[in-house]
Amino acid sequence: MIKQKLSRRNTYTPMVIPQDRSNCGLSLNREETLSVAGLKTLDNNPDAALTPKGGQNLRVSDKVYVLNMRGKPLMPCSPQKARVLLKQGKAKVVNRTPFVIQLLIATGETKQSIILGVDSGYSNIGLSAVTNKQEVYSAEVNLRNDIVKLNSERRQYRSACRNRKTWYRKPRFLNRKKPEGWLAPSIQNKLDAHIKVINHIKHILPVTQINVEVASFDIQKIKNPDIKGTDYQNGKQKGFWNVREYALYRDNHTCQYCKGKSKDPILEIHHIIPQSQCGTDKPDNLITLCETCHKHIHDNHLEGEIAKKFKLGNEFKVETFMSMVRWMLINKLKELGNDTYHTYGYITKSSRIGASLPKSHINDAFIIAYGSKQERNNTQYFIRQIRKCNRSLFKANLVKEGKRKVNTIREAFGFHRFDKVLYKGTECFIHGLRTAGYFDLRKLDGTKIHASAKYSQIFLLESAKTFLIERRHTAFIPTINGVVSKP
Repeated sequence: MIKQKLSRRNTYTPMVIPQDRSNCGLSLNREETLSVAGLKTLDNNPDAALTPKGGQNLRVSDKVYVLNMRGKPLMPCSPQKARVLLKQGKAKVVNRTPFVIQLLIATGETKQSIILGVDSGYSNIGLSAVTNKQEVYSAEVNLRNDIVKLNSERRQYRSACRNRKTWYRKPRFLNRKKPEGWLAPSIQNKLDAHIKVINHIKHILPVTQINVEVASFDIQKIKNPDIKGTDYQNGKQKGFWNVREYALYRDNHTCQYCKGKSKDPILEIHHIIPQSQCGTDKPDNLITLCETCHKHIHDNHLEGEIAKKFKLGNEFKVETFMSMVRWMLINKLKELGNDTYHTYGYITKSSRIGASLPKSHINDAFIIAYGSKQERNNTQYFIRQIRKCNRSLFKANLVKEGKRKVNTIREAFGFHRFDKVLYKGTECFIHGLRTAGYFDLRKLDGTKIHASAKYSQIFLLESAKTFLIERRHTAFIPTINGVVSKP
């Protein structure tokens, strides 16, 4: 029975309409919802696959997002009204998280002004969509930080293939030209992720304006607050023709690991943080080692010891990223036809403190969207970006990643890694697969639900995607006056 259900891997499985009574009031806000007259609260439609399974709490969020017959977004409605539309066959479920329905009948399409606030960042994005009366969407996105490492691995795999003369592939490092506006793959991925999550919200909400927080950092000023004038031109490397010469001079032409005890006259420059782990060629990331110590460190895999011994200061990755892409993001959104405006971090901070809101990506996005006294949404979405699949050409049961072993099988009993499943009433994700049918289940924040749950005890809710979404109900929401109240 379970295998038959799992053989059809629909991306969205409609299983989230509750049979219990919603917490929304009986009165419907006509201005915020659909214009369908004569609706009454009815039971759920059993044909819509809305029956809870395994003790699942199917209480949906306080907003149900609505598309018209043409697939264009309308204003969201209440769960109660969505339940009625589904029961009467006037709508169908098109997405589970967040919950989206599409109308099957023509209705009025009155829309309000919705401002989307985007707190752009290097590792996290805050999102908040706000009307004049309330917040209708809020989410925090956790971005990937493994692009540099994976590209380094790919380079090694391709080089090994050419050297083995197996699946031959010509080297292309001599005939490539970087196009105008080229960004490093790691930066391009983050920029594309910003665009993708914004477009996702525009698909479910009629966003009329996008506000993005940008920043410009003077890294030299951060390092030396007293710098001014020609001091910007007189840096650490003044008088040296390259970085290597400066590093050797700074270290007094002495191995920093053995302090010259090896008596090896050949000196080499070592990256404290390897380039495969986003290490740079800055002088602070370079140390002088003799050839003997350099070989000893790499042969015995002591790179971690070197990194701890010669701990670096701030690498300013976040500041560099924001300085590089701040206007690229604004210009890209404008090219896509969005009414886009920008603001700055100091303005957001001042307004947030004035509103007595704690520091968070979602609260910053709420302020960026001109949020002030609007009613806050008691459902927030946590979104985590993952890689689509691994690069192994032939699947093995276990591969070694660092000090731990990770299962790389594609499928087990109809389940895939990062599928959203239901286990004893708890929604979670498959983190590890085993061919025996016992899976590692976790939340997106890493919380373990079960280390070895049997496949027959879990139900598939959503197939894995590159953006995993987890619904979170906030127990307490800070108000503008700093008073904590229940939703």
